Amino acid sequence: MTSMPVGGITPALGPQDGGHADLVLRNGKIHTQDPARPTATALAVRGGRITALGDDGDIAGSVGPGTRVVDALGRRVVPGLNDSHLHVIRGGLNYVLELRWDGVPSLRQALAMLREQAGRTPRGQWIRVVGGWTADQFTERRMPTPAELTAAAPDTPVFVLHLYQSAILNRAAVRAAGFTRNTPDPRGGQIVRDREGHPNGLLLASPSALVLYSTLAKAPTLDESDKRVSTRHFLRELNRFGLTSAVDAAGGFQNFPENYATVTELARAGELSVRIGYHLFPQTAGQELADLRRWAETVRPGDGDAWLRLNGAGENLTWAAADFENFSEPRPDLADGYEDEFEQAVRLLMEHGWGFRLHATYDETIRRDLAVFEKLAAEGLFPGRRWLFDHAETVSPDSLERIAALGGGISVQNRMSFQGRAFAERYGAMAAGTAPPIVDMLRAGIPLAAGTDATRVSSYNPWVALHWLVTGRTVGNLPLRPAEQLVSREQALELYTAGGARLTGEEADKGVLAEGRFADFAVLSHDYLTVPAGDIPHIESVLTVTGGRIVYAADTYEGLDEALPTVSPAWSPVAHYGGYQATLAPSAAGARQADLLAEAAAESEQHRQWRIARGFAPGEPPPVFDPCFAL
Repeated sequence: MTSMPVGGITPALGPQDGGHADLVLRNGKIHTQDPARPTATALAVRGGRITALGDDGDIAGSVGPGTRVVDALGRRVVPGLNDSHLHVIRGGLNYVLELRWDGVPSLRQALAMLREQAGRTPRGQWIRVVGGWTADQFTERRMPTPAELTAAAPDTPVFVLHLYQSAILNRAAVRAAGFTRNTPDPRGGQIVRDREGHPNGLLLASPSALVLYSTLAKAPTLDESDKRVSTRHFLRELNRFGLTSAVDAAGGFQNFPENYATVTELARAGELSVRIGYHLFPQTAGQELADLRRWAETVRPGDGDAWLRLNGAGENLTWAAADFENFSEPRPDLADGYEDEFEQAVRLLMEHGWGFRLHATYDETIRRDLAVFEKLAAEGLFPGRRWLFDHAETVSPDSLERIAALGGGISVQNRMSFQGRAFAERYGAMAAGTAPPIVDMLRAGIPLAAGTDATRVSSYNPWVALHWLVTGRTVGNLPLRPAEQLVSREQALELYTAGGARLTGEEADKGVLAEGRFADFAVLSHDYLTVPAGDIPHIESVLTVTGGRIVYAADTYEGLDEALPTVSPAWSPVAHYGGYQATLAPSAAGARQADLLAEAAAESEQHRQWRIARGFAPGEPPPVFDPCFAL
């Protein structure tokens, strides 16, 4: 099947390749984000770009005998989403190994999934739950205990990461990780122990998450073939939610070039379904400058193509300059004197024409970094290539003015969707209401983009992030942001599409649906612009197109997308559960319950008719006798 059967458009006569469109989408409510033409109902695609946009009449001449025509059936169509801070490369390498609790509504269900997965996980492998959930999403409002993990999986190592704060291990995982009463606490972390000094299965980031990630790194990894399969399935999972682009923020335990080999191979084979702009992150303390110098002398930002391209350095340049984001712990004080090495790193990058991004949670860190930038600005090195701060939850108005003056940008993430309660308990409701101060950033004219920081903390589901931008509520429905700190649905979507394109210098190609732009768009399951706000996290794409390719298709369009290899290994949690666990939208819950009752009643009536037809029951239903109304 090459297209949906539709009416209203007659193919033009002529040769199959006579300049006609490869793909036409019609009968949609297209939100273009183009001020010159904000709405449309149809668009045509050829060679991966939009060639015509308007109504049926405007695109009729683009339809030829070989054109695939798809009817949007009146659904909302938006530009492809672009997560401006997603650890997509690392996430892809591990996706099929992970049991995802993203979207799971109760701890009881989460533990049941774990117990069932233990039955098919082979000896020597771990069950790992790595990010995308918080205790606040569960009806029980709590985390699992090590004892519960051990009861669910007595013999299989289980590692459960909870935000940047902690990890819970069962007894088998404590043994597999090699923890004993003689194991010392790592710097910045704590191995919680019982009264006899034995590790009890709880690891705490205090405040560094290194103990969490270094323990996870002890688990088995995939072979090269399965890494390709895993990455392709992760990208398809992102396509499921309408993502067509992502900016990879690198991160710890993501070495260049070896950990980038999989996406490079997929790009070479034309098998990427998400466009990726990536960063390079020095991994070893003490040799950051050597790494940056080697990279700066061999490659340049912009190298690559529209599917895979280098975007710059970061999100760390030097380890000493990085703060931490465990809001259950006090704000860390960074070491004195980190600025000297940090200045050398920034100077090196700017002199070689490199942009960069910087992990900075607190204003205290941002102010120290800005002092270095202002020193270099006096030498004419700022503003230079694109640079930005990531996160910036507590950035001050003064710092925003300084960022704007230096030509910097900011990428914000919905970490408060998952950590908002911990932040509010430590810093107060007023501080939580402006963490980060998105409206103030926009007023300052700073280039701004939105993302998730998935996969080890927030979920990769962009609609959870959009819900937070629009409502200011956590996944546990805790209101954090006052009305004056909220953005409109249109503005939030712009931050999640054109915003990411600005940070990578691709604003002429992405984020807007117009002639000549990339044919990157999503047909949504529900209308983002009109559904009740509580339904936004439940939106998915039913048809995602990247570069004119249908990379995800569901519902009416099932089977129109590209085939994927079978999930491997066969025991993978993703093979059984998939990724994000979708639940019914709040506005549909009551209606769905009524539908189920109606279906049950209809089935009951069908059963009665079946009995009548076979002589098992009288033809007329018996009279109803209600003694309450008997005279």
